[in-house]
Amino acid sequence: MKTDKLATIAVRAGINTDQHHGAVVPAMHLSTTYSLKGFKEKRDFDYSRTGNPTRANLAEVIAELEGGSRGIITSTGMSALHLICQILSSNDTLVIPHDCYGGSYRLFTHLAERGQFKLIVIDQNNADELAGALALKPKLILLESPSNPLLRLVDIKAICAKSKQAGALVAVDNTFLSPFLQKPLSLGADIVIHSTTKFINGHSDVVGGAVVTKDDSLGEELAWWANCIGITGSAFDSFMTLRGIKTLPIRLRQHQENTDKVVAYLKAHPAVEAIYYPGLEDHLGHEIAKAQQMGFGSMLSFEIKGGDEAVTKLFANIELFTLAQSLGGVESLISHPSSMTHAGMAIEAQIAAGIKQNLIRLSVGIEDVEDILADLDNALAASQRV
Repeated sequence: MKTDKLATIAVRAGINTDQHHGAVVPAMHLSTTYSLKGFKEKRDFDYSRTGNPTRANLAEVIAELEGGSRGIITSTGMSALHLICQILSSNDTLVIPHDCYGGSYRLFTHLAERGQFKLIVIDQNNADELAGALALKPKLILLESPSNPLLRLVDIKAICAKSKQAGALVAVDNTFLSPFLQKPLSLGADIVIHSTTKFINGHSDVVGGAVVTKDDSLGEELAWWANCIGITGSAFDSFMTLRGIKTLPIRLRQHQENTDKVVAYLKAHPAVEAIYYPGLEDHLGHEIAKAQQMGFGSMLSFEIKGGDEAVTKLFANIELFTLAQSLGGVESLISHPSSMTHAGMAIEAQIAAGIKQNLIRLSVGIEDVEDILADLDNALAASQRV
């Protein structure tokens, strides 16, 4: 049965495809190598780094969800980002946002320092900076929308149109939203990147990444490089991610329902100086979000009054939220971007990106929202005690 309904695609991935035993759930293929039919007669798979049935199943469903032609599953989200760099030579230019994820910033700046490519770091919402970067005819532009951790948005469709005029490819990190809430390829992007560790798997027990291309030839090139440099994902991690992706639509529904209530609570709290969430009407990217997203997601950041002392007290009194890296799992997580996710950025770069020491990031989970709110209420009250 052919369908364009994302929930059905996610749930039915690989279901009822076993031709040997009629297993409803597809088997996990752990074999590292596969026999040839005969001398010089290859099968579909010959060596698991190059191709694996379980990994291929995951790649196919993520590509279908994104509306792409080719999916490549990598060992981590960072290896997915590293993979797209393989299409760049020393004379090519990569443009990245000044406020991207700290690990991405670290990777790109260090590779550029080693001469793998030329790098331009800009505020992609600044029309003059964007025009100046495009005038240099870059080969690739990376977008991160919403951004990590300040939830800034860029107009993906508009930047893709301008990039095409300049002859540049556009890659979009879609980790914060997943294909259920944003589909960058339909907005003009050439490549979509995911850390499948996050929402796509959703249970904080698998590390992985994915690259999806609109064009099949570009997908073939990136798949060749993934095999060549050995960054393809494992069969076990692919199997676990396939299991996680089946519940993605209902998880996202609960994530967002809880987040709406958390945002309303924080918006009214006297200890909160600022809140960053695209679902708020006064968020600078609210109209863009309504135009290019199918929901506002469950990631948000806020600044707390009282400086370092208040931040320290808040983290000392939080109980339900786990103080940890990562995001997108069923459990609620809290982090301090400056010292955690963006520690790879120099303080000067953090300041330029707008990341303050009193900034706190939340990944709102699917626990009972009353418990989530009670935990925040207790921690925020403790943070303001003299």
